[in-house]
Amino acid sequence: MGDKLLPAWRSAVGETPATVADNLDRAERLGLIPSADLWLALRRLRNQMVHEYIEDPSVLSNALNAAHTHLAILTDAADALLADLAQRGIIEQS
Repeated sequence: MGDKLLPAWRSAVGETPATVADNLDRAERLGLIPSADLWLALRRLRNQMVHEYIEDPSVLSNALNAAHTHLAILTDAADALLADLAQRGIIEQS
């Protein structure tokens, strides 16, 4: 979402997409995500799970459990972006 959805949203609303950190800060200021810092921490967790080969099952389990506890943040952010686009009349939301 940080690499693709937020820049697409910024373009759709007439803003210029910026760095991931700037896009997250903007989304936080608008109340679309609860915390840019938390989002960056989740991004690091995702990168760890995807880009590193985790050999220790307990480390992988802990990472998966941590990610799962924050799943609502991702779905809530996607819902908030869609609601914002609908409110602006850019899309129709069903």
